[in-house]
Amino acid sequence: MQQTPVANRLHIAIFGKRNAGKSSLINALTNQPIAVVSDVAGTTTDPVFKTMEILPIGPVVIIDTPGIDDEGALGELRVKKTNEVLKKTDLAILVVDSIGGLTHHDADLIKRIKKSKTPIVGVINKTDVNSDVNVLAEELKKIIEGDVVPVSAMNKEGIDRLKQCLIKYAPSDSVDTNILGDLVKPGDMVVLVTPIDSAAPKGRMILPQQQVIRDVLDHGAMSVVTKETELAVALRSLAVKPALVVTDSQAFEIVDKIVPADIPLTSFSILFSRYKGELKEMYKNVQALKNLKPGDKVLIVEGCTHHRQKDDIGTVKIPRWLNNMVNGELLYEWASGTFFPEKLKQYKVIVHCGACMLNEKEMKSRIEAARNQGVPIVNYGMLISYVNGILDRAMKVFEKELVEE
Repeated sequence: MQQTPVANRLHIAIFGKRNAGKSSLINALTNQPIAVVSDVAGTTTDPVFKTMEILPIGPVVIIDTPGIDDEGALGELRVKKTNEVLKKTDLAILVVDSIGGLTHHDADLIKRIKKSKTPIVGVINKTDVNSDVNVLAEELKKIIEGDVVPVSAMNKEGIDRLKQCLIKYAPSDSVDTNILGDLVKPGDMVVLVTPIDSAAPKGRMILPQQQVIRDVLDHGAMSVVTKETELAVALRSLAVKPALVVTDSQAFEIVDKIVPADIPLTSFSILFSRYKGELKEMYKNVQALKNLKPGDKVLIVEGCTHHRQKDDIGTVKIPRWLNNMVNGELLYEWASGTFFPEKLKQYKVIVHCGACMLNEKEMKSRIEAARNQGVPIVNYGMLISYVNGILDRAMKVFEKELVEE
């Protein structure tokens, strides 16, 4: 509960062929026996995730992936999982076996990594077996256009230099935690509206609520947390007018009627749309909702998996709102967790949650995939405020950044 959320950590993924020493390398980096090491090719069958700290980068996730040269029907599935990891990778480590050298598998992977605009650090592993790697290191350095580090993961040699390269190539904005800090000033009051219904986790706040509270405190402001049923009383009890009210999107209609028009109002979902870096894109795409008609197919996506309640937001409430809006029945499909369909053209609109469980890189890769296939993707909070006729109010606090450059 006290750890930095995985979605806020820099994602460092280790790629390479089977038996290149990826698992040995993650064990050496973490100084723990995280991954199973074996001489049998294909031992790693699923991505392995390990959270740790690399100073001065801060909190990171190290990901060990199956070999990019895996074979057979199961091998293809494992390679597919490896490619999916790339969508969330902020910094890639390419491991090359000092004995086997570079192959077309490595070349193909490097092309994909470069296409995703992900920085690469090269590693020539197993120098304890073959130390004559200068020619191979220079060849790899030219291809990846980055640093290459010879290591012996088995003997933990070269690991400190590798960590220095990770620090060098880590994206500078990878640990930005500003969710609403630039919307308020020190001493401001922020009211957070958090309904407690059957979908609320027992005994705790959900992740985006926790993160917004922390962000308010980090920026010297103050927060009052209340349910929508006590919101009117909470507002009357305050000695100062709130600088901002943030609500769960499901309570937008109720909260809009309670909060005076001169107090800015938005939602947790919209804040996280902004936090993940796609606010303009999502807002522009809301206009696509006007073109929906009965029979159109809609994809509803959530970045997490959870037990569905009887009045679930993604499977019940959003379809009900949209059906009412079009005066008919739309066709719905759902995706959750790490799964995101590759073929999107069949959908008229994609409706995505606030993505608090996804890192920025993965969310942006989903938006880019939708954009490339010509399918508008919109945010939960923006959709809900739109169908309730309060989108302009919910977005007014962001009006300066929504102005086209």
